[in-house]
Amino acid sequence: MALQLSAEQLREFDGSDLSKPIYLAVKGRIFDVTSGKSFYGPGGAYEMFAGKDASRALAKMSKNEEDVVADIEGLSNKEMGVLSDWERKFEAKYPIVGRVV
Repeated sequence: MALQLSAEQLREFDGSDLSKPIYLAVKGRIFDVTSGKSFYGPGGAYEMFAGKDASRALAKMSKNEEDVVADIEGLSNKEMGVLSDWERKFEAKYPIVGRVV
């Protein structure tokens, strides 16, 4: 059975608790990015994405806190294409463990 986590529950998987996996969501699908903890864990270049749905930030290639949200409303076709590219990269590299509900 796939996990179903609220956005608030997802925040618990941000890498700060070493006993828990690191999760990141793209378009509501949760990926286990623990194997990439050097990127997504504490001190990593993309730690601000851990424990969140980072769809908008990935689409905009942004590390700004206000962009690290699930909302993809109003993105350009180009940004949606960038997000699809990221989604394919995550699918190829990390297991999907659930959905944000």
